[in-house]
Amino acid sequence: MRREMSANDPKRTCPFNRFLTQMIPKGGRYAGDAAQRKGNGTMFTPLVIAFFVFAIILAGAFAGAVARRYVPQHHLSEETKSVVSISMAVVATISALVLGLLLSNANSSFSAVQGQVNSMSAQILRLDQLLRRYGSETKLAREKLREYAERKRDDLFPKNQADVHLGAQSTYDLLQEVEDLVLSVKPANARDQWWLAQAMTLASKIGDTRFLLAQHSGRGTPQAVLLLLVFWLTLLFASFALFAPSNVITTATLTLCALAIAVLSE
Repeated sequence: MRREMSANDPKRTCPFNRFLTQMIPKGGRYAGDAAQRKGNGTMFTPLVIAFFVFAIILAGAFAGAVARRYVPQHHLSEETKSVVSISMAVVATISALVLGLLLSNANSSFSAVQGQVNSMSAQILRLDQLLRRYGSETKLAREKLREYAERKRDDLFPKNQADVHLGAQSTYDLLQEVEDLVLSVKPANARDQWWLAQAMTLASKIGDTRFLLAQHSGRGTPQAVLLLLVFWLTLLFASFALFAPSNVITTATLTLCALAIAVLSE
């Protein structure tokens, strides 16, 4: 349910690579910098979460099947089945609504982060072009901008999805150094002054985008809501197995349904 801004193949999905190939040479100074900050993330991977969801829901179905063997037959009458079915229909409706809201929230968050990353990519590329057109006086600023872009790439698209840093302070410090280097350039005429003003405006926009990205840090599916949803689904599967006959078709159906829910939760 939680969609993180990360990818297994950054060359195809990372917006930064559209301009990193133009402005950053291979084997840059900060290549692999995200690996040095490894170990800060403590969240479970989506695969582990999916496995636990699958196991818990399937355990609920198994508990319902076991309970069927020990519950007296007069407690499994058609009237009882009707009451349980209606009650579980209410739970199923609420679960569907909550699941839909969670998916919508995750998609909205992902789209917002993606748009901000695309915007930052364009701003960094444009800033580099402005500094290049200004002249050799901005060489140090461009080099620092390359370092910032490469560090930001490592923050947003690390090899380990758990190491995503949307608002790392050390990376933002590099951007501030870029601004200081641009301010240290002395314009010789009105044209140069205009170029520097545009460069500072772009640097400011990049900084603003950094803070917007930082607002998404730690945002995801609330664990309490996820646990409550899994609990409701476990009750549903337990009620299914309680009244369903024990055979291969029933077992396979409940297993596949639990697997589908687990994949969706990933």
